[in-house]
Amino acid sequence: MIADNSIKDFIDVLASDEPTPGGGGASALVAAIGTALGNMVGSLTEGKLKYYEVEDEIEEMIDKAEQLEQDFLELMDEDEKAFLPLMEAYKLPHKTELETAKRTAVLIAAKSQACQPPLKIMRKCCEAIDLCGRFAEIGNKSAVSDAGVGVLFCKAALQGASLNIYINTKSLEDEEYAAKLNEEADRMIAEYTAKADEIYESVLAQLK
Repeated sequence: MIADNSIKDFIDVLASDEPTPGGGGASALVAAIGTALGNMVGSLTEGKLKYYEVEDEIEEMIDKAEQLEQDFLELMDEDEKAFLPLMEAYKLPHKTELETAKRTAVLIAAKSQACQPPLKIMRKCCEAIDLCGRFAEIGNKSAVSDAGVGVLFCKAALQGASLNIYINTKSLEDEEYAAKLNEEADRMIAEYTAKADEIYESVLAQLK
């Protein structure tokens, strides 16, 4: 897994001329970090007598956050694997009519495939934003700032992943399918950037 590499290794290859990892993988990593920050609030709440009434919910949220963190790390690899066929498709010869037709068909399939991991990342970012918001609401108040940072990271990851969808749908020959993907991405951006902003403002109000 990409996630098994050191942070420095990941940053170095991200900054290089290698085609992967790119914005999708980086977004997934940022989302994992954001979710972990929310989860830290849960860990600092669990077992505290002051928060006894929310203990059961906190434990469930911690489990969910841990699963999301793992999902995001796995999506880093999934995004890379989905992008590589697209890079190979662009290298296919297209001098003859037959070659061009074959290349076009492969590109259509590869672009469609490349949209799937960032779409999954976006969906899970929505879950993570909800989770960070709840951690901020009922979690340990001494760590509420971490939930606020977490929700900002997840918002950035949501927006980042959307760009990886839009760059591919822009050139998809299947306009109906492209519109369907864009519609879902648009809906998540509209709903969850606003929700993330509300959570951030709520955290900020608790701190100032």
